[in-house]
Amino acid sequence: MFSKHKKRSTIDLEQHEQIEYAQERIQQKKNLYRHLVWFLIGSVVLVILNKVLKYGETYDWSYWAIAIWGFFFLVHLVNVFIMNEFMGRDWERQQREKLVQKQQERIAAIKKEEAMKFPEPQPLKKKEI
Repeated sequence: MFSKHKKRSTIDLEQHEQIEYAQERIQQKKNLYRHLVWFLIGSVVLVILNKVLKYGETYDWSYWAIAIWGFFFLVHLVNVFIMNEFMGRDWERQQREKLVQKQQERIAAIKKEEAMKFPEPQPLKKKEI
């Protein structure tokens, strides 16, 4: 920790960003697969409650619950595999650059407006004799 011979990291900034992105994607996919497993287990439990244990047997509510849960799973699936391609890191970077550019333009316009309202005083010239 306090030694003079500290080991330097051999990973540069770009590689570090790639590793972070890969870890983020792995976590997204892991959560999606976990959602799929819970969806399958939950669907079986709902059908068992409705059909086998005859809970609310006058109406087949389990199919509606499974359909709604399936819709949310489909949204999660689209978010991980489709929307990430369109709105991934490159898209975020472009949006950030656009917002920074707009902000710089606004600052420049405000500075220009202030310069017109309150011009800087001109230095006094000495009269030549």
